[in-house]
Amino acid sequence: MAGKFKYEGVNAEGRKVDGEIEGKDVRHVKRILRRQGIRAKKITAPSVLDVDLGVFLVEKGILKPFGMVELNRFTKQFSILINAGVPILESLEMLAKQEPNPSLKISIRGVLDGIGSGKSLHDSMLSQKGFNKLYTSLVKAGEAAGILDDILNKLSEFMEKQENIKKKIKGAMTYPTIVLVIGVLVTWGLMYFVVPQFVGMLKEGGQEIPAVTQFVINVSNFFQEYTLLMIPVVFGGLMFFLNYIKTKQGKIQWDRWVMTTPLFGGIIIKGGLSGFSRTLSTMLGAGVPLIDSLDICIETLDNTQIAKDMNGVKEAVIKGKSITEPLGRIKYFPPLINQMIKVGESTGNLDDMLIKVADVFEQETEELIDNLTKMIEPLILVGLGGVIGTVLIAMYLPIFMSAGGA
Repeated sequence: MAGKFKYEGVNAEGRKVDGEIEGKDVRHVKRILRRQGIRAKKITAPSVLDVDLGVFLVEKGILKPFGMVELNRFTKQFSILINAGVPILESLEMLAKQEPNPSLKISIRGVLDGIGSGKSLHDSMLSQKGFNKLYTSLVKAGEAAGILDDILNKLSEFMEKQENIKKKIKGAMTYPTIVLVIGVLVTWGLMYFVVPQFVGMLKEGGQEIPAVTQFVINVSNFFQEYTLLMIPVVFGGLMFFLNYIKTKQGKIQWDRWVMTTPLFGGIIIKGGLSGFSRTLSTMLGAGVPLIDSLDICIETLDNTQIAKDMNGVKEAVIKGKSITEPLGRIKYFPPLINQMIKVGESTGNLDDMLIKVADVFEQETEELIDNLTKMIEPLILVGLGGVIGTVLIAMYLPIFMSAGGA
């Protein structure tokens, strides 16, 4: 049972020591103490009240793994400690002790156990959830070159850039979705609650009903009659759609379709290419071979169509072609950007040029998001205003016609 264990023992100098230490079980605590040069004589397991609830929930599979924000914070802190000359094991023990996220705490402990059993840092990380192939490959390169602190710092900067662009893309997708839902709810409220009040007034007055008014009344009647049926149908359809795009075939079709949409397609493409360029630059700058770098970059791409196209680039490079030749055959890859990469490849500064390419793509993505936001706001206002205005005109038109004829 994970928690704080009390121990009594003897240190390397033969002095008696005691204290508390966090661990998963008695064997785990003994391994930690041995790494600290302490021979344990007595270890007391934590009581139920001392158990780390967060860690317990993670171990039971109730809490989800840590995300990019937590990993970036850990990477920054790890880089600072390594740069300050603190040994890897001691750094990880310090970070595990003060880590507030239970999922990451467990993973750090797992890394410590792996190193304690003779594995390298990157192998220990690879066996833990949350450390992907890109992360561990860069750590491996940093270990081999003796520049682990620099690599960790680059990783932190890379993750910040990636997270920022993802947030902007999600924000561009989320805003119109929320407003659309609000628009649908407002329209439903008008049809379900407001229009029936006017219908009663019109029936009492016996006025002739214009075509536009009759259309709105028919729509209102439809909502009145089928709302209870529409709710489960819409909810079921939404659940089916969300589950379908999680399947392999559904994800492929969805990714292809999104890339062709006039408003969001450019954002998805530029955002994907930005992430690919920055990832490839980071890998090459760390000394990872081009083929291995491309392989890892493809794994990090979320869009299956872009990943498929980049896999074609990798296959061409394996056959001995330059990276710019297959990139030039991708329709959505800008020729000017391809020329920039060609210059970087010919001068031996491909990683530096890819950073500039990533910056260009990020700037274009931000501009597309800003333009999308500026375009959607007036469209939504006009749309909602049109719906509300049509309903009001349709309801008051018979009254105006009756007054005019009186």
